[in-house]
Amino acid sequence: MSPALDAGDAVRLEQCIAGGGVAVFPSDTVYGICCDPDNADAARRLYELKGRPSARPSAVMFFALEPALETLGELPGAERRALHAMLPGPVTVLLPNRAFRFAAACRTDPATLGLRVPQLPDGLAALGAVSRPVMQSSANISGGPDARSLGEVPRSLLDGVDLVLDAGELPGTASTVVDLRDFALERRWHVLREGRLSSDAVREMLASVT
Repeated sequence: MSPALDAGDAVRLEQCIAGGGVAVFPSDTVYGICCDPDNADAARRLYELKGRPSARPSAVMFFALEPALETLGELPGAERRALHAMLPGPVTVLLPNRAFRFAAACRTDPATLGLRVPQLPDGLAALGAVSRPVMQSSANISGGPDARSLGEVPRSLLDGVDLVLDAGELPGTASTVVDLRDFALERRWHVLREGRLSSDAVREMLASVT
């Protein structure tokens, strides 16, 4: 049986991020690596650990939907309804970043925000208590395979971060990336990467959003 995270794990993760640290953590898809999305030094360290190209953006993850909607208060109604239809879930949604938030995550594309809100299974439910968002990427060397378990996370990452949370084996398929940047005005959307959620499922979720 996979180990379940507890309230103490959520506190340790929040404290690590608040203190400018970098952590490896489990999600509803694969293991990720994360830091404060407003801390340029922490973001630089995360990118160096992964060998990730400095211009490539990273997603911002909230551990519950309502805090995300509250933070992104300028969302038009159509985008807000689309997020309610799709999240929480194994999806990364690209949105217009109208307030130019989270510069350390958005990198050279400050007008776009990648948003993640995971669907936390029982073993990860404690992470729902994490109140702050995190900048996150997969816990691998850039371009390498995604990690289903900590045993698949490169040793250099595990040794280089400040906190490692273990929840055993995860589903192992990365999130589906859905571009909603034209949704508010034109109701257009695109699947840029099909992952754990199928394109057909995305289409069904968004079909009734007006």
